Amino acid sequence: MKASDKFKTIIENYLNETAQSDTIFAQNFSKASKNLESCFNYIFGEVKKTGFCAFDDSEIFYMAVKYYTDDSIAEPEPVHCRVLVNPPVKADLFSSATEVPQNSIVPKTEVPALKSAPKTLTLFDL
Repeated sequence: MKASDKFKTIIENYLNETAQSDTIFAQNFSKASKNLESCFNYIFGEVKKTGFCAFDDSEIFYMAVKYYTDDSIAEPEPVHCRVLVNPPVKADLFSSATEVPQNSIVPKTEVPALKSAPKTLTLFDL
């Protein structure tokens, strides 16, 4: 499986930035026994094992870092799959929120009435 150029670029940039800010990871990232193509195959294999089809960026980045830091990970087998990278959705303060279906609204439960607190005496009450 060949990863898309966009996927490769995103993972490679993340790993390079992490290596620049973390000297310990930089040592792992420069190992001769590890390479980006095998890293992609490791990620695809881990994704396939889960059976899920959508992941948060942080989950994929964690897999990439784990590939480089875990020496027990051998050369992964290539996985035949297709990778889709969606751009993050930016929050828009002026757009309306998505409507919640009526059947998913939890009915209100009544809150028991609170007992009134005992009256505090003042100097004038004595």
